[in-house]
Amino acid sequence: MRAIVAILALAAAPLAAEPQAPRTQAEIDLSFAPVVRAAAPAVVNIYARRVVQERRSLFDDPVFEEFFRDFAPERPRVQNSLGSGVILSPDGFVVSNYHVVGRATDIRVVLNDRREFSAEVVLADAAADLAILRLEGAADLPHLPLRDSDTLEVGELVLAIGNPFGVGQTVSSGIVSAVARSGPATGDRRGYFVQTDAPINPGNSGGALVDTAGRLVGVNTSILSRSGGSIGIGFAIPADLVARFVAEARAGAETFRRPWAGMRGQPVDADMAGALGLDRPRGMVVAELHPASPFAAEGVRRGDVILALDGAEVNGPAGMAYRLAVAGPGAEVTAELWREGRARSVTVRLAPPPETPPRAPLTLGRDTALPGLALARVNPAVIAEMGLPLGAPGVVVTDPGRYGTRAGLEAGDVIRAVSGREVATPPEVRRALATGGWHEIVVERGARRVAIRFRA
Repeated sequence: MRAIVAILALAAAPLAAEPQAPRTQAEIDLSFAPVVRAAAPAVVNIYARRVVQERRSLFDDPVFEEFFRDFAPERPRVQNSLGSGVILSPDGFVVSNYHVVGRATDIRVVLNDRREFSAEVVLADAAADLAILRLEGAADLPHLPLRDSDTLEVGELVLAIGNPFGVGQTVSSGIVSAVARSGPATGDRRGYFVQTDAPINPGNSGGALVDTAGRLVGVNTSILSRSGGSIGIGFAIPADLVARFVAEARAGAETFRRPWAGMRGQPVDADMAGALGLDRPRGMVVAELHPASPFAAEGVRRGDVILALDGAEVNGPAGMAYRLAVAGPGAEVTAELWREGRARSVTVRLAPPPETPPRAPLTLGRDTALPGLALARVNPAVIAEMGLPLGAPGVVVTDPGRYGTRAGLEAGDVIRAVSGREVATPPEVRRALATGGWHEIVVERGARRVAIRFRA
């Protein structure tokens, strides 16, 4: 009898209503479909090809490969890469990662509706791992608006849209796990990211991280993983830096210009905070300052703690570099400082690193002991480009060449002396290496001093 009653009750129950599109913000928060419908058409697949020269040794043994590396012939090889990108304007400006399209000779962009465009890189930067593309013959394209990434909060819902493993456009969801995160190194320096647990995998690089309003909050760029797949720790380049790149690209810049701080700093830890009189560990203490630094010109000195730039907290070198890059050369920023137990502020006009003294590049010829050795005089611009210590003097090796490599020189070596004579300019190095026989070059390599002896 109870079974019959249950069957009758089920029969009397109303049929499920037809699914409807969410109509209020509360309903949208329960379904990502409207967001995906609006955002997905602006996320593209990118297929890039580049030709690289590589030396192929006849030996499989790694010892012999290294020994004969300079003698093996160079052969061209085609590399293919697959990634994602985001359309940022109706006329076809697209952002992606440098490691997806950098140095590519052929780029093909496929939209969500299967239209295809050829593309060219108009601005790329390996350090930031960002590249701006322009689609040829594009107009009236779907695109994503940029959100001020400084307004992001931990816990916000986000979607990652891209082409993981080349399976086709895929959407995954998660939350903002952290903001202002100094994550793993990308390009050639340590990055500054939005962290998310939305699954990101190979192929997602350059894809979109969007909020529930369909605005771009970051460009997916890297993950932490032991297996190569997502474990819920992904990183996206903040949209504020993307906006700066787009502005530079539209202005016709061929390289991304960064302001130069001319300083080296470190985060304030708990012990330092107590000694400095801070209420908690925060800010970046200035450990070294170049005399030509724009901050030094406004009275900043070693031992000062930089707490914020234009109201945004600075808690380490990566955060400082990010804030300066977003501001751009020529901007004025207000730096909040802590000195001797008191807060104060200074206004600094940002500028690129100066080319003073002139770098005077020089490549040694065959009438010297190391033909092909490329040199430059150290100045703030060279220091910034090559990541040299702020106090680096004299002459730096920009390219050791074949003979310099055999002798043991490396790019970034700062030459202090040649055969017992101190050198300060590239011509002095050339004169010291103008004869044959035995030579000794003393270089500074990072924090070490190395003496290299060779016979020409």
